[in-house]
Amino acid sequence: MKLKGWKEVTPGAVILEAGNAIEFKTGSWRAFKPVWKKEHCIQCLLCWLYCPDMAIKVKDGRRAEFDYDFCKGCGICALECPGKKGIKAIIMVEEEK
Repeated sequence: MKLKGWKEVTPGAVILEAGNAIEFKTGSWRAFKPVWKKEHCIQCLLCWLYCPDMAIKVKDGRRAEFDYDFCKGCGICALECPGKKGIKAIIMVEEEK
């Protein structure tokens, strides 16, 4: 995938056409990334509900893997995760570059 240079994007990376946000893969902005611990997940879907980037996928009504192409690493999913028996299902780890 070829990334667009600063001269190729609109000022402020503003999306001018409806429905084209899928073209802006913002996952490379991350300093920390969320990791899903499936065994601690209670399928409450709070992570999906609060994710501002729609980087958490749901399949057949159940939480699925992250779409790291769009995850900016904000950590809201980990903050909102209640986990199972007090152990969070999402933890934030430093992104490997």
